[in-house]
Amino acid sequence: MCFLKMASAYSAIMDLGHHESDCRMRILATIGALSHLRNHPAGILGGGGAVLYVLFIGLPVIALLVQAAQQSDFLGAVTGETAITALRLSLLTSIISMAVVVVLGTPFAYLLARSDSPWARAVDSLVELPLVLPPVVAGVAMLMAFGRNGLIGSGLENIGITIPFTTTAVVFAQIFVASPFFIRAAKLGFQSVAKDFEDIAQTLGVSPWRTFFRISLPLAAPAMFTGMGLAWARALSEFGATMMFAGNLTGETQTMPLAIMSAMETSLDGALAISVMLLTGSILVLALLGLLTRQPWQGR
Repeated sequence: MCFLKMASAYSAIMDLGHHESDCRMRILATIGALSHLRNHPAGILGGGGAVLYVLFIGLPVIALLVQAAQQSDFLGAVTGETAITALRLSLLTSIISMAVVVVLGTPFAYLLARSDSPWARAVDSLVELPLVLPPVVAGVAMLMAFGRNGLIGSGLENIGITIPFTTTAVVFAQIFVASPFFIRAAKLGFQSVAKDFEDIAQTLGVSPWRTFFRISLPLAAPAMFTGMGLAWARALSEFGATMMFAGNLTGETQTMPLAIMSAMETSLDGALAISVMLLTGSILVLALLGLLTRQPWQGR
């Protein structure tokens, strides 16, 4: 019995020693890494840049929240008719826009990912044009195309279809500026899927449609979710193209960014309330993207 107790105590002492040794090694490794970063020019500049970036982004956000909390009628402005109407219109139009972008953009992105022809590269460059085009220019361009005296707008007017300065124009503007975010992300997602997987599935008798929905689409889904979230956030925050092509009509084309501009002229409470609502939506989008794109092994 004494021998067993001594063996158990010895085993416990050895386990404790191993544990302390592991902790000591981890601490030394952490200190070594920090020392390396501190002595490396990139580590010093990177740390300084990170602090400046966090302050640059964080201070305006904190100032917005603090200023909004100090307003006497903040809750009334959040639940006011102007804010609720603009929120309802923004959600409705952005959801319609995202439905169109996803349904049409997914097969389009897959085609771009699997094609190496010159026309595909040319179209790919055209897809990314709205990313660098000023939104106001996009609004003017759509007005020249779909306006009453536009390229095809006059023909649409003859058959009784009017697009500018309607809710449909809001959807058009959102699709124009937001679709590149989804198409580009979806294309990269499909490019990351090895074509060998699809070839093997089809040699086993699986149809191309079934291969697409069972193999290609699930593997590209994380990138597509990222693109969808970014595109939806871009559509929800669209201002310039909507202002030029759809106008600022309350209840019809006045989305939340336009409502902020209008509220700034009359009530700071209303502008801050809608701004906080948009900020909250942006944070929720980032959190949802983090959950949807989180790899299973990252939580282990």
